Amino acid sequence: MTRSSSHACDRHYFFRLIGASLLVILTLMAPGCKPDGSPFKEENERLRKQVTKQESVLVSLQDGNKVMQQQIDLLNRELRDAKKETERVEAERRAIAAMLGAKVDENKKLTAEVQRAAATKAQASQSLRVEDKGGQSEDFPRPLAVVFKAAEEALLRNGYTVRVSLKTDQKAVYVTERKTSAPASLEVPGFRNQYLVSLQALSSNGTRLSIKAEFEKMVQGGKVVPAGPEEKAEIERRLITEISKALASPNKL
Repeated sequence: MTRSSSHACDRHYFFRLIGASLLVILTLMAPGCKPDGSPFKEENERLRKQVTKQESVLVSLQDGNKVMQQQIDLLNRELRDAKKETERVEAERRAIAAMLGAKVDENKKLTAEVQRAAATKAQASQSLRVEDKGGQSEDFPRPLAVVFKAAEEALLRNGYTVRVSLKTDQKAVYVTERKTSAPASLEVPGFRNQYLVSLQALSSNGTRLSIKAEFEKMVQGGKVVPAGPEEKAEIERRLITEISKALASPNKL
């Protein structure tokens, strides 16, 4: 065998050895390669899906928070509106309560005034103790309003205060306060008197004047005794005379 042939055989042997070695290496490495369905890829896919799910949950939570915040804002507005309405209603209630309180006070005052007026009339009726009948009367050819005014002037001029009065288109009645006579009055000094003056309109446009007096005498020691019929008639005629004088005044129509 020649040298060249020997070298050729060595090269073939070397290449065969290298090829066999590569085949062994590839065979040994083959079990360590990761196929497409390896556990690492499955884990990555599971983690990716988990992250995607968590992101979706996070987005849902954020949306839920927005809706909840909107609801909270709406409730706050409703609470503010309700508070304003409550304050308005309370202010109206206080105003109405104050108005009602004023009305109640006014009604109490009016009731008290009515009661005082009724008590005054009752007291006047008790203190008068005179009958409607009796007394002195006279007819005047003057209207009721004219005689009414003249009677007021005569009583005022002689120091009498009207305690109770009633006047209509057809009739007028006076009850005077009880008064102790003074020297310039209608009565004799030392007497105490009270008048019931009644005016009645007549069909002839005249007026009937009636005078009823409760006349008392004050005797020594301050004792008061009733006056006799003639004394009462005299004092009643004196008042009629005074009213006649007032009617005769030039300013009376």
